[in-house]
Order: sequence, then C-alpha cells, then structure tokens
Amino acid sequence: MFGSLQAWARNHPVAADTLSLSPLVLFCVLSGSAVINDGRLGPAGFVLLSVALLAPLPWRRRRPVAVFAAVSAISFVQWLAGVDVLVANTSVVVAMYTVTARCSLRWAVAAGLVAELGLVMATIRWEPVSAGPTVTSSAFLLAIWIGGRYAHTRHRYLESLEERAERAERERDQQARIAAAAERARIARELHDVVAHNVSVIIVQADGAGYAIDSDPETAKRAVQTISATGRQALAEMRRLVGVLRQDGGPEQEDYTPQPGLAQLDALVAQVRESGLAVDLHVSGTPADLPEGEQLTVYRIVQEALTNTIKHGGPGARASVDLAYGPHELVLAINDDGRGAAAPRSPGGHGLIGMYERVAMYGGTVYTGPRPGGGFQVLARLPLHPAPAAHPPAPAPARS
Repeated sequence: MFGSLQAWARNHPVAADTLSLSPLVLFCVLSGSAVINDGRLGPAGFVLLSVALLAPLPWRRRRPVAVFAAVSAISFVQWLAGVDVLVANTSVVVAMYTVTARCSLRWAVAAGLVAELGLVMATIRWEPVSAGPTVTSSAFLLAIWIGGRYAHTRHRYLESLEERAERAERERDQQARIAAAAERARIARELHDVVAHNVSVIIVQADGAGYAIDSDPETAKRAVQTISATGRQALAEMRRLVGVLRQDGGPEQEDYTPQPGLAQLDALVAQVRESGLAVDLHVSGTPADLPEGEQLTVYRIVQEALTNTIKHGGPGARASVDLAYGPHELVLAINDDGRGAAAPRSPGGHGLIGMYERVAMYGGTVYTGPRPGGGFQVLARLPLHPAPAAHPPAPAPARS
C-alpha cells in the first residue's frame, strides 16, 4: 500500500504536492477569522493574499527557484503594504526547504539568506523591541535549511546507488555477451579442428580404397571401415559442439562424448597411422596432472599439426610427436620430413591461429615454421601451472 502511494506520488507530483498542502490550508482557514476580526485585513483581501501565497506551492518540485521567488516577492509586497504576517506566509519556508533539498548549494544559500532577510524585516516592523523572537525564528529557519540539505544529500546518494545498479546491470549484460562471443569463437576453433582432421583422414582413406579396390580388396575394406569410424567420430564431436549452442535446455539433452585429452593421444596417433602417415609418439619425463583445458590444447595442437602433415607433407612423409615433461613446463614438438614448408598456404585457414590462441590462453609460447634440412616443425611450450591469459603474438608466416 505504501509503495503504491509512493509510486503514485512520483508519477503525479503536482497532485501529491497539492494534497500535502491541505493541513496548511486548513490552518489558514482557522486563523482567518482572527485576522479579519482584528481589522487589519478584510475577508476578500485575506482570501486573495492567502491564495496568492499558497497557489505556487504545488509546482515547487518542478520549479523550486521560480516558486520561491514568487512567494518571496508576494511577501515583500505584503511587507511594503504594511499587512501583518499571515499563516500563509509559511509558504516562504516551504519553498525555501524545496530549493535547499533540490538545488545546488549556491541556490540553497541564496534561498536561506532571502528567507532570513524576510524574517528580520518582519521582526523589525512588527516586533521592534524584543530580539528574542528573531533568534528563535532564525534557529528554527536554520534547522529547516539543514534538514533540506540533508534531504538533498540523501537524494543524491540514492540516485548514485540507482545509477550504480543500472551500470552494474549493463556491465553484467555486456560481460555475458562477451562470454557468449568467446564461447562461439572457441566452438568455431573446435569445429575447425574436428572437421579438418577427420575430413583429411577420410579423403586419404577414400583415395587409398579407390586405388586398392581391384588389386587388394581387403585393404580397401579396411580403408572403408576407417572412413566409417572416422565419419562417426567426426559427427559425434560436431553434434557435441553444436549442442552447446542449443538454447532450449530441455530435459532430454544428449550425453555427448567428453573432451579429448592426453589419454586420447595414442588413439589419435593410431588413427593417423591408419590413414597412411607414419607417426611416432614419444613421452619423456614424469607426466603431470594437467587441467582438462590444457590437455585439450595439447590434443588439438597434435591433431592440427598431423592434419597439416597429411594435407601438405606429400607421399612418404613421416612425423614424430614428442612430449617432454620438465619441472616447470611441458614441451610439445611435432616434426615431419615432408614438403609442407614449401606448400602454398590455404586461403581462409585458421589452424595455426587457433594454436597461438590456445597456447597463449595458458601463458605458453608456440613456434611454427620450416625445419633445417626440410620438413615442418610445431614447437609449443606450456607451463605446468597455467599462467594468466595473455594476448597471442602474431603467427609467423607458415602454411595453414
């Protein structure tokens, strides 16, 4: 109920301020008979002067300075005409409080001084002998002025809280959009790695099956089986990645395959061997327990490097994958002896860029380029304790 009244008062300030004046209007009516009977002001003059003093007050929140100036000017004319102080003259104090509560300190001080000047002028004219009423009224006026400044400070504080809350909400929405964009970029890199690797294996196996289908049907059969298994694996991974983008979040979501890691490197190397590329895997040092994200980074780097060797290495190429666990970092080296270093770059490729971004996310470094004596090398260094994310360096010119 109280909240509804507050909302109505905010939406209808003039009507709310008019209703708030009803006690003052009632007091003026009750005091009117004493003023009229005193002979200082007739009934019509009393009504007109009271209405002139009270009428601007409903607009005091919209035009506080103008309303204060109007009631002060009317009170000054009243003083010049020698008309005694009325209850309606308290409109000067009400307007001063509004200026103090809603305007800057400069206007608040000016309104306080004008009100005090009017109080002194009225006291000099109608109470010239005693200074007691002046001191009491001045203290009362000062208390109202201080109350107005306190209301001003509190109002500004509440406004700052509302502004801070709105800014925090905007920043939260912005961070959510940034996180969503980053997730889409990550999924795009994942899709590139999955599709590029598996499609390359499928192409190589299909070519081999086409050559051997007449002369060696058994080899062609195994190649077709590899194509089938690779296609299913690629489809499962793509469904898992695209499933992340689903917004319905229904209760019957599928249970997708977990992200690959270091434990799946043997299976990856075996799959590449079946495609016709000779690959050796060597692990040295004491294996460390890496986070899943860093394991995925190692897996994707090996996958991308071997895919590039299949695509660009040429016939008879060999590759080696070396994982060396040191005391503080993991060194990953993928070398081949093919002709990939001299192969033209594929337009629109993102594999090497994805390597740099993945490694930089864990505070590591990566080098890609030709090997002395021929072939191509990918050398990545990843800290065993991941460092804060850094901006990836620009990749060196190399194949994609």
